[in-house]
Amino acid sequence: MSQSSQTPASSPQQPPAWRGWALFVVALVGTFLLGMLGASILARREEAKKQIPREPIAAVEMDAAKWGVSFPNEFDTYMQGKTDPQQPENGGSATVDYLKESPANVVLFAGYPFAKDYLKARGHAWTVKDASKTGRLTPATPATCWTCKSPEVPKTMLALGDQDESKPLWQRMNPAAFYRMKFSDFKEGEKKFTHPIGCFDCHDPENMNLRITRPALAEALVKRGRDLDNIPHHEMRTLVCAQCHVEYYFKNQTAEKKENYLTFPWEQGTSPEKMEEYYDSIPLYAGAAEKFYDWKHAVSKAPMIKMQHPDYEVYLAGVHAYRNVSCADCHMPYRTAGGVKFTNHHIQSPLRDIANSCGVCHRWSEADIRTRVEGIQDKVREARREAEKVLTLAHFDIAAAMQAGASDDELAGPRKLIRGAQLRWDYVAANNGLGFHAPQECMRVLAAAGVRAGECRVECARILAAKGYSGPVAYPDFSSKEKAQALIAQFAEGKEPPKLLPKKS
Repeated sequence: MSQSSQTPASSPQQPPAWRGWALFVVALVGTFLLGMLGASILARREEAKKQIPREPIAAVEMDAAKWGVSFPNEFDTYMQGKTDPQQPENGGSATVDYLKESPANVVLFAGYPFAKDYLKARGHAWTVKDASKTGRLTPATPATCWTCKSPEVPKTMLALGDQDESKPLWQRMNPAAFYRMKFSDFKEGEKKFTHPIGCFDCHDPENMNLRITRPALAEALVKRGRDLDNIPHHEMRTLVCAQCHVEYYFKNQTAEKKENYLTFPWEQGTSPEKMEEYYDSIPLYAGAAEKFYDWKHAVSKAPMIKMQHPDYEVYLAGVHAYRNVSCADCHMPYRTAGGVKFTNHHIQSPLRDIANSCGVCHRWSEADIRTRVEGIQDKVREARREAEKVLTLAHFDIAAAMQAGASDDELAGPRKLIRGAQLRWDYVAANNGLGFHAPQECMRVLAAAGVRAGECRVECARILAAKGYSGPVAYPDFSSKEKAQALIAQFAEGKEPPKLLPKKS
């Protein structure tokens, strides 16, 4: 074979120099991410494991300061709730007079104690003082109204109940006996409650495990098929809040209203529609022909439902619940002090600690986060105000139809509409956070409230037209808290209400 026909052997190609560096960088990044994952897992295990107090804590210890000996960081931040009342405009805990802020509230709650006094809560450290001074109290106010104000409530229920310590805490309590007592029994004298919401309400003193201390929540969860012994730690960081931040009502077996048994209306679901269905399906009391209502409206005489503070229910409809983000993650974010990681017990708006709450997940600037949150809240506030206007005028439309001679049968439809409309408005208005916990749901519910209130007004206009009245209703002035309260006083039994009828056509 000739030399020219031979093919020279090809030398092996060397890999590019950059490939080795690329593999090194990939390995480095992978190692870093695995390290981060391992650190996160270890941190979560550390958060969930038992914490043994340095000093023994009594099984029924009401004084948060005694717990603070073993957990000084948590106690010190808890005490900040007493000395730091300044909060952001949207959703903080500084005191706000809702009746002065929006006089329409006076009309919406006409005939109910919330028309007399309706202040924004100042926080856990003030629960006993604020509950004792509210203008909503009467001699008939039941002890049930103490339920979410003091750890001395479960202590009292335990003293009235079963002493068998083998049973779960909530099953050893006797809530029914407590609910039958009076609020005033614990406002002064030897039984006076002095300790505000504190450590005992959420923690087991032996190991600091989160636990449910209010029977109403335990009973509601059991009815929904939950196993209380197998609730994950991250969910407990929300459920301890759901003991109080919920919608509830007082269940009575007789017309005398002596039982006042605290009950959550969750059997059909936690949306406003499902809670409305529940209330529409139960009697006012056992054997009563009327369906349940909290009060009869002084202006429209409609049987109304007062939404209390359905924070948990609204939260369930939002993206944070979907992502398993707990209440504590945002309102009690983790901090470190002296190399020790602890939960901040200064429960407040996340906007006061954006870096440790929102910033853990959302990699935007603090200014961008604040603008985003407050923008959402401003929109919900605007929609809420618009719904309030329509609701308030609807109550006066029904009153005008009554003055025109409309019967209860003729007004049954409009009254049902205003009942459902105001329930929806209050579902948003009464929850904390100005709708931020579930913005889309809150806007949907407010829209539904406005539609139903509008339908109520249309029905009333038809009734008035049938009675010969076709002009506009003579709506009274309720532009201030004082004017609104003086106005609704004229609708009390035995008083002469203002004339609302338009001129006859």
